[in-house]
Amino acid sequence: MSDGVLTGMRVLVVEDEMLVSMLLEDMLADFGCDIVGPAASIAEALPLATGAQIDVAVLDMNLGGQPVFPVADALKARGVPYIFASGYGQSGLSDDHRGAPLLQKPFRQADLEKALNSLRG
Repeated sequence: MSDGVLTGMRVLVVEDEMLVSMLLEDMLADFGCDIVGPAASIAEALPLATGAQIDVAVLDMNLGGQPVFPVADALKARGVPYIFASGYGQSGLSDDHRGAPLLQKPFRQADLEKALNSLRG
């Protein structure tokens, strides 16, 4: 499906619902992306966000009732772009993260591809 632009992109996946995570990983694999993680909690995601070699991240906005914003902040500090994935829409974003790219759940593979391409500049 992908035109190869995303091939080799290292994508951190932060998602606490196993089925959603697996679906997201399958979509990314179809694009030729290399998956980092997945991480299902803030505790799992923070070390990856601060130390792993990644090009972009897809962050579930809510991990077991905890907002993913500490992970987003760590990525922002490194200059790594990220996309929030949420069923809450922009209303679920904190003031510091308003305007960040957002994938509305449920999303299609084409939506994910468009969002990732938009981060490439």
